[in-house]
Amino acid sequence: MTVTENKETLEIGAFLKSRRAGLAPEELGLPPVHNRRRVPGLRREEVAQLAGISVDYYIRIEQGRARSISAPVLEALARALRLTDDEHTYLRNLADPRFADGPQPALVVSPEIRRLLDAMGPFVPGFVYGPGLDYLAWNTLGARIAFDLDALPPQQRNAPLLVFGHPESRDLHPDWDAVAAETVAALRADCARYPCHPRVKAVLTELLTGSPAFRALWEDQQVREKFAGSKRIRNPREGELEVAYETFQSTVDPRQTLCTYTVEPGSPSEAALRRLAGRPEETAALVR
Repeated sequence: MTVTENKETLEIGAFLKSRRAGLAPEELGLPPVHNRRRVPGLRREEVAQLAGISVDYYIRIEQGRARSISAPVLEALARALRLTDDEHTYLRNLADPRFADGPQPALVVSPEIRRLLDAMGPFVPGFVYGPGLDYLAWNTLGARIAFDLDALPPQQRNAPLLVFGHPESRDLHPDWDAVAAETVAALRADCARYPCHPRVKAVLTELLTGSPAFRALWEDQQVREKFAGSKRIRNPREGELEVAYETFQSTVDPRQTLCTYTVEPGSPSEAALRRLAGRPEETAALVR
């Protein structure tokens, strides 16, 4: 087994341990245990029983000694541990890595996507993310609504690095705790999707070694992919804005994801975006 493979199987073990620790036996129809439990949640034997696999095999999975885990076993474990869809996908990705070690093909944002970003630019902030949640491209409003992406060095144009490392991050995000937790959960899903990608590993290593706040959230083993939602941003020039976001995965290159921010028509947030875009005359028309 290679070092990379061992790391992936150990990640599976850590994840399964965290999930069984959060389940109560009586909630799953298991008989009550009268002797005192040393740790909370399900025992390994109980997970194996619920999944219909041998205790020895389940122990080998948790200890990172199972070289190959079949799809039916993964399905059984997901049912036994009551995994969410995102957690189930995370487990499958860990068990079946899609990228090998070594150089990865360069990520090139197509001219068509760049034209789309530019066309949205005067009205809709837009970004393209790559593996590890790097910012690959953005438009005018995307660079102005929060972090000044144009002014940042290329290696710092990364959502998790900015959320946990930029000195103005907590000021820009009034709900920083929620944004931080969501960012960690999204990065964990990305790490399972691209477990050997050098950029993903570099971002994770930098955060684990340099950010205690990130490390604490990472150890909680939460996995959640939000493709749409809302957030508050406190823009340095225009104050607080309320935006809704949507993400769209590229069908040409699935490693690239387009993210857009929109605001309620006629709202103060829309007026603020108009001012950020340098269209004060349209803002004046809106507020009259």
